[in-house]
Amino acid sequence: MDMIVDPSNSAGEKAEEGQDIALKNNNNQTQLQAVAKSGDQADDWALVKRPSRHEAEEAVRTLIKWIGDDPDREGLLDTPKRVVKAYEELYRGYREDPTEPLARTFEEVNGYEDMVLLRDVEFFSACEHHMVPFVGKAHIAYYPSNGVVGLSKLARVVDTFARRLQTQESFTAQVIDTIEATLAPRGIALLVEAEHMCMTMRGVRKRGANTVTMRFTGVFQEDFEKQNRFLNLVGESR
Repeated sequence: MDMIVDPSNSAGEKAEEGQDIALKNNNNQTQLQAVAKSGDQADDWALVKRPSRHEAEEAVRTLIKWIGDDPDREGLLDTPKRVVKAYEELYRGYREDPTEPLARTFEEVNGYEDMVLLRDVEFFSACEHHMVPFVGKAHIAYYPSNGVVGLSKLARVVDTFARRLQTQESFTAQVIDTIEATLAPRGIALLVEAEHMCMTMRGVRKRGANTVTMRFTGVFQEDFEKQNRFLNLVGESR
């Protein structure tokens, strides 16, 4: 993972007043899957009421039986507990606020207003259609408006959304919308490339086929030269 600060372009226009909308106030759960519940579930970003741990473990036992194995044999006795514990880690994004890492910015950057690029952010996610992994890298660039964010914070936003059931298209939109709504930079560029195990392990079984999604906002969307510079800098990592 590389962090690149590119001073080769002059500063663009400031972000329009009022762009710094807190994403946690956005009620579009279907699109963003990023709105915390109120009351007892204030820290839980799940979209439904969770079953008990016992119910989850029994569901794993049922699947073991369905594939044709015996959940009561020695090697599988603790598998339901292990699977549920693993799911807590693999899908921890449903318990994390994606806007929290971006809450603090640094304005003392000696007037720096040019492009900042975070390159080769590895992530692991799971396809919402088959619940098998897709793995890849995200490349994020932005033109600061009201300061810069800590180096690891953009990667944490990527991880939060990656640790949910996803399509790559939705994942791309959620990451960039969160950065846009929370930081309100003058422009954002995001390119995501990933290999999907639903194409490698099953179905057409095409190993090594990568899916690429990208999106631009603000000055990136308006200026093809900025888009090309971003893509060229991302390409240097290959």
